[in-house]
Amino acid sequence: MSARTLTQAFTANFLGHAPGWYKGSILGFLLLNALLVATVGKVAAGWALIGEFIFCLVMALKCYPLQPGGLLMIEAVLLGLTSAASVYEESLHNFPVIMLLMFMVAGIYFMQELLLFTFTRILLGVRSKALLSLLFCFAGAFLSAFLDALTVTAVVMSVAAGFYTVYHRVASGRGQHGDHDPTDDGHVGELHRSDLDEFRAFLRNLVMHAAVGTALGGVCTLVGEPQNLIVGAEAGWHFAEFFVRVAPVSMPVLALGLLTCGLLERTALFGYGAQLPAPVRDILAEHEARAADRDVRTTARLLVQGTAAVFLIFALAFHLAEVGIIGLTIIVLQTALNGVTEESRLGHAFEAAMPFTGLLVVFFGVVAVIGDQHLFRPLIDWVLALDAKQQASAFFLATGLLSSISDNVFVATIYITEVKNALDLGHITREHFDVLAVAINTGTNLPSVATPNGQAAFLFLLTSALAPLIRLSYGRMVWMALPYTVVLTLGGLACVLEFL
Repeated sequence: MSARTLTQAFTANFLGHAPGWYKGSILGFLLLNALLVATVGKVAAGWALIGEFIFCLVMALKCYPLQPGGLLMIEAVLLGLTSAASVYEESLHNFPVIMLLMFMVAGIYFMQELLLFTFTRILLGVRSKALLSLLFCFAGAFLSAFLDALTVTAVVMSVAAGFYTVYHRVASGRGQHGDHDPTDDGHVGELHRSDLDEFRAFLRNLVMHAAVGTALGGVCTLVGEPQNLIVGAEAGWHFAEFFVRVAPVSMPVLALGLLTCGLLERTALFGYGAQLPAPVRDILAEHEARAADRDVRTTARLLVQGTAAVFLIFALAFHLAEVGIIGLTIIVLQTALNGVTEESRLGHAFEAAMPFTGLLVVFFGVVAVIGDQHLFRPLIDWVLALDAKQQASAFFLATGLLSSISDNVFVATIYITEVKNALDLGHITREHFDVLAVAINTGTNLPSVATPNGQAAFLFLLTSALAPLIRLSYGRMVWMALPYTVVLTLGGLACVLEFL
């Protein structure tokens, strides 16, 4: 074998089927980072790494971000931008989120039959697209106030994937049983192609409305988002007090978000307004009619899944255990009582979450670089140097901006820690601390919908198996989130200025 042939093989294998320009970009990033460390310093290289990681997320449909992002992260450790110990500590700090992805998403997978049954009834029963969108957005908000946003997103994704698969099977001339690849449009008949494209747009609308809803509801309560727990713990707020403290900002913004949802559907702007094609509705209705003729074992499965869903909501609302442990519990209950005992069937449930879990650990490595190189320190110092009356709005905007490009849990942790230190040193009063805590909490929750980087639920959706099916890319997600970003940011800022 010649050296040239071997070189060609290595080149072809590197990042697989990614375009040549993409492969060259990643190699260029690796070289650039080393040059920056040697010439300008680690801080500049750290900011470059953030930009490069965002590039990997933007191009997620060209190449899954785990591999290129992982290469960048390995190099960051080798260059001393962070350490393996810091990556481990950051991952350990977020271990509940990792367990959530490992077990809760798989638990939701075993509820797909019940979820598809329930949401099909809603989809076929509500003819108005605007009303249907409001229901999805409000459901995302309500559930996220008590459950984790990733759990809610996993539910919505499962439902959307179920709808898509049902129609895609028919459009491809396949039966309802047997193997089927929903990513392959090669067998889709010509008559179904335009309906399939419209159906994809319809599902994109519903999924994005629900995803934004998780941010609208997640900001409201102590358990809505992980950073809420951190802020609440530092402030010493219990569940009810947290809700009351945040309500002057969260409640008006919730109303504005729902109003935006309705207006987007009415105006059909930013990619919204897609309707459910009549042939697709007929196929879904036919599928539901067949499913309605259920045997006793199917009914028993639905009862088990419904009981597991009630237990899930109860256990999460009262925090009976860590979310991941609750997820593992519902996996055991559903599989044991519904006869799922084969390892292959169990393994399939974990396929959707595990790649994202790996990517999330890489993201924690980027967060470790931000912490070790103190990349956000200048902005924190600048905000704390402002006049006391300006600090609340400045904290809202600063945390919102940083949460759009980084992890909102990390941003909230850094800022609330600095504010708590200022309180302990007597630099601010307790009343002023409470105001700043609300500003930090709302800032890390609301403007961060601007990009998938800031919201773990958005990132989970972007890198899921559903995203390529409904043609939801990074750029399209940012564009569809833009009106919400503007409304949530300006509305939240106005409330901070008026009520805090």
